Amino acid sequence: MYARSADEQNSLGAGSDFGELLDALAHLGESERRLDELRTLLVKTATDDGGGLLALLGPSTQLSLSTALADPSRLDEGLLDAMRTAVSDVNGQVGSVPFVRVQLLLAPIVESCRRLLAAEVPEPLLPGLRAVAAQAYTLAGRAAFETRDDDASRALYAEATAAASGIGSPWRRAVVHMSHALVTLYSTPGLDGAQQLVDAAVRDARAGGSVTVRARAHALQAEIAARRGAAKHAKAALALAWYDMDADRDGDPAGTSFSTAHLRGFEGVTSLYVGDPGEAHDYFAGSAAELRAPRERVQRAIVATDQALARIRLDEPESAADLLHGCIDAASSTGGRVASIRLRRARRELRPWRREDWFADLDDHLIDSLGV
Repeated sequence: MYARSADEQNSLGAGSDFGELLDALAHLGESERRLDELRTLLVKTATDDGGGLLALLGPSTQLSLSTALADPSRLDEGLLDAMRTAVSDVNGQVGSVPFVRVQLLLAPIVESCRRLLAAEVPEPLLPGLRAVAAQAYTLAGRAAFETRDDDASRALYAEATAAASGIGSPWRRAVVHMSHALVTLYSTPGLDGAQQLVDAAVRDARAGGSVTVRARAHALQAEIAARRGAAKHAKAALALAWYDMDADRDGDPAGTSFSTAHLRGFEGVTSLYVGDPGEAHDYFAGSAAELRAPRERVQRAIVATDQALARIRLDEPESAADLLHGCIDAASSTGGRVASIRLRRARRELRPWRREDWFADLDDHLIDSLGV
């Protein structure tokens, strides 16, 4: 009831009755976890019938956006803040809702950014608009990749790179390059395309104002090097990543975007390719144990699948299969493409045990959930 406006439209954003309800429940002592669960449930409900495209924009924001689209000179800081919050809200739903719903929620913001950037908006607001656009396009590019629309994904990443280039903060373009590199790694044969994007990300991150982004860029650099079999280079990049993570990150503009739990996952990948599988397994286990937020569900599934690969190499195939069942459920609920790719790889490595009952159970689960 609270999530419906007077004209029976879904409305979950700032200024909506639902937003006021969440504030009231918070003041009455309800936990942040329960409030997040309630919000996620309403987002799912709002997109069940293909609607809810503007659900995360409150009524006043929708009016302001309509006004700005009709007359771009009326764009203001308040609207930019609301759009930025909406993109962050959608980003927060990753792992809780399928990627097709992420696309639905992003669509009006992406199109609004395109129209405003093509118009004459107040000059002082251009950097802020480009920052919002870069975030929206990057997330939309990731969602397009996850839903297997690689052409749309490449186009969105190109738009994101162009928008980020006009902000004047190199670390923002580094974020785009890193997301694009991971997508390229799984959608393009070979490592060269991903390598070029990672190298560009490292250059921008080193010139930027975020130590956290620099740590993530070095971690990704380590993964690419490990996949190439360049152990020395991979370990050097990991050392730089840990050096950055241990630095003073107070006031870092991207301080929450990458954590030690994420970095342990990269350590695991490095050990898996150019080190000891037992060590890799322990890194993956530690990373998965810490990645517990709903937003981290996709990443946790990827890490756990890699952990299963380490178990296979430790000659523990049945234990690996047990772990993969949970990964299948996570990949199925989110539609995550990377997790699905990793699962297929793990299945191939389990083929020597294909006559075992537990392998048949795993195969049935994969087919029933993912059709692979």
